[in-house]
Amino acid sequence: MTERLRLRPLIVEAVARLAEAGVGSPVPDAENLAAHVLGTERMRLALIPMIEPEIADRYRALIEQRAARIPLQHLTGTAAMGEIDLAVGPGVFVPRPETELLFAWALAYLETLPHDHTPIVVDLCTGSGALALAIAHARPDAEVHAVELDPDALTWARRNADTRIAEGDSPITLYADDVTDPALLTLLTGRVDLVVANPPYIPESATLDPEVADHDPHRALFGGPDGLDVIRAMIPNIARLLRADGATGIEHDDTNGRGVAALLAAADFSDIAEHADLADKPRFVVARRPADT
Repeated sequence: MTERLRLRPLIVEAVARLAEAGVGSPVPDAENLAAHVLGTERMRLALIPMIEPEIADRYRALIEQRAARIPLQHLTGTAAMGEIDLAVGPGVFVPRPETELLFAWALAYLETLPHDHTPIVVDLCTGSGALALAIAHARPDAEVHAVELDPDALTWARRNADTRIAEGDSPITLYADDVTDPALLTLLTGRVDLVVANPPYIPESATLDPEVADHDPHRALFGGPDGLDVIRAMIPNIARLLRADGATGIEHDDTNGRGVAALLAAADFSDIAEHADLADKPRFVVARRPADT
């Protein structure tokens, strides 16, 4: 009979291997991969003291892939946003924990709206559908629209949208379109309560971790020399889509909080506020379309 192996020493060994490889989060990654291979939750690992040798072999193989800087989410096949999990993999941007703060702000804003109409939300550069689907899950009363240009990313978004429908969430409407096109979503002009966006915003000269540089689609990452090309071009569309007193939240590179705020001010937005992420780095800017414009 094959002898079972103790799980905790395997995890300790995995943490050391990932740290040696330069992975920035060796402990959570080692534990999350253990939970993944065991089909359980990370917090329940302590309840599984022993594992079969074949499971240990699968775990070690995953650790070696992570040590090669393949993103954790590509190995598990999922990324979280709000209360939902999204399928992700090659060809689509992996949602980051920082975007959870933009999502939380969006939900808080929707709570302030009057109940005299169905809230309309637009997610620009939706990628995997993360923000749009998380909002639709949290606010089944909302009418949610999501725009994505890249066909590979749109395939992932459609897959995730179908999964959420099967789970009972309200459907979203997906568009294969360019967020900088002046004709974008013309049927929604002046009707939208909230526009959120996590666009390509990294300056072209930035140095990125291998997980990002080698695995996230470059089209989803880079926003021109200063990182603002897409944001600069889509702000007129945001202004056109929003109803009077509607709001927007735009994620940006940590070098560009003031730059995004200035662009919104130049477009006559009001109540402009910069928000930091959990690492206290500038991460997203919010603003409101004045009621008298």
